[in-house]
Amino acid sequence: MATRRVGGQTIFFEDLPKLVSAHTIVGKNEGQGPYSEYFDEILEDDLLGQPTAEKAERQILQQAVEQALSKYGLVPQDIQYYVSGDLLNQVISAVFSARNLAIPFLGIFSACGTFAQSLGLGSILLHGGFASKVLVATSSHYQTAERQYRYPIELNIQHRPTNQHTVTGAGACVLSADGEGPKITHVTFGRIVDMGLKDPNDMGSAMAPAAFDTLEKHLKDIECSPDHYDLILTGDLGRQGFKMLKIIAEKKGLALGTNLQDGGVLIYGEDPKYGAGASGAACSAVMTLGYGLSLLREGKIRRLLLVGTGALLNQLTVQQGDSIPTIAHAVAIEA
Repeated sequence: MATRRVGGQTIFFEDLPKLVSAHTIVGKNEGQGPYSEYFDEILEDDLLGQPTAEKAERQILQQAVEQALSKYGLVPQDIQYYVSGDLLNQVISAVFSARNLAIPFLGIFSACGTFAQSLGLGSILLHGGFASKVLVATSSHYQTAERQYRYPIELNIQHRPTNQHTVTGAGACVLSADGEGPKITHVTFGRIVDMGLKDPNDMGSAMAPAAFDTLEKHLKDIECSPDHYDLILTGDLGRQGFKMLKIIAEKKGLALGTNLQDGGVLIYGEDPKYGAGASGAACSAVMTLGYGLSLLREGKIRRLLLVGTGALLNQLTVQQGDSIPTIAHAVAIEA
């Protein structure tokens, strides 16, 4: 059997999978940012009338999934696998949405890199002939993430400049073996990178080395330079992590050029109330499926590389003084 591996960590796909349908939903704050035109829905109420933020996040994810299916005239029974995850304990938002869909479910976790990992795993299922259609989705919510990882928002704790603001929203897409749409050509799954950083209030700096490691491996595996891509979109390094990534690349002699952008830097613009920018599992999902796919479909770019980044910490590891393991997964998408 012919191998689909290229180099050390990259998987190559030919004419499939294709991204045939997508839907993005963001909260009120995200909808006030400079990229609002690229999102399908902007919520007037981040709680959607639900009694808790956790229940609201489930509802946002469910709505994104339903819309991604209906846009392509699909129902859950047309899908062979649902690959999803979020930031909450036991990926509970994804679990409840999977309960409603009643189709085979793969719940995964790469923190804010979950969307890129989902795309990669869904692509493998399709290219291996194990499915003809795969549903991929991720979500996050500012209030739920604050409550789990930091403090309840009612305490009004002063955040540091390096803190990031979790995106409220969800992104869902359908990967298909046939149909029309941008195609996924390569996936580079990352390895755990831990440089010993321990500050949970600066996850961008912790994730930057993982972003560089995966990006460097991807470019080496497919034997190309960064300008092969019209846009390299890192998931959610934020301003601090994005700065660190460029410093690391410069020291390693890799010229990243002007086609490198970060979803966490972009989504809120320069508004200082969001600290170092955005984070969250929904960040790379809505920026890729909203901003990135729009550029591809409009012919403004031909090749997009998503480098989804994740800080794999939890409350206990922080309390016990552990450093922050991080990861990044790269997904190449072509018009």
